Amino acid sequence: MAAGLLLGVVGSSRPVRAGERVTLSNGFEMRCDHHAQVGSHIRLYLDPGEGSYLERKPEDILAVEHVADPPNEKPASARGAQDAKLSAADLQEMLAAAGQQHNVDVDLLASVVKAESNGNARAVSHAGARGLMQLMPKTASDHGVDDRFKPDENVRGGTEYLDEMLARYHDNLTLALAAYNAGPAAVDKYHGIPPYHETRVYVARVIHEFNRRVLARRNEAVRQAHSPQSTALPVSLATSSTR
Repeated sequence: MAAGLLLGVVGSSRPVRAGERVTLSNGFEMRCDHHAQVGSHIRLYLDPGEGSYLERKPEDILAVEHVADPPNEKPASARGAQDAKLSAADLQEMLAAAGQQHNVDVDLLASVVKAESNGNARAVSHAGARGLMQLMPKTASDHGVDDRFKPDENVRGGTEYLDEMLARYHDNLTLALAAYNAGPAAVDKYHGIPPYHETRVYVARVIHEFNRRVLARRNEAVRQAHSPQSTALPVSLATSSTR
């Protein structure tokens, strides 16, 4: 289904821990690392470098303000080992367990985590979303997440919520991702992906990363199947699904 869409995008919707808050003329807000005028457009750089950016017309931007690092949800003495860098192996194990429990493709979960927080368990957005899968307070509460900064709780709650959105929109990946980002009310109101630039960029970015991971997984399976040392039977590659 949507896994067959190969979409490219220069931007990212993941939250940054410091940088600039940009208020757009349509009232929408987004975060970026820094900005600069290039020709007749304003480039909003989403990373410290200059390889990832969005371009907007000057009249589309109402204000740009510097944003300091957000405060921690808990004092340093209470965070303990939770602040330790989460290893890629630990994260993969959490995603695999959550994906198996809810029948959601682990590569899709990894793609959402990358877009939401880039694997930063302490990530905080300007809107108040927190943790690996950027849960808002109500979403966390609805899914029994007491501490949004705790990786396993956050992944469990985020996976449950994404699973709900996939079921609500009958496994339409683009609509489920749009609802995850902007809320199902916005998707229902516009009968599709809402006309929010950040949401459209977010959906495209997640699908692009998901496709990349699925193709890499298939290529590795083919490589293993044709390896002279491999004794496994040839792998039959089917169209990937989110479930």
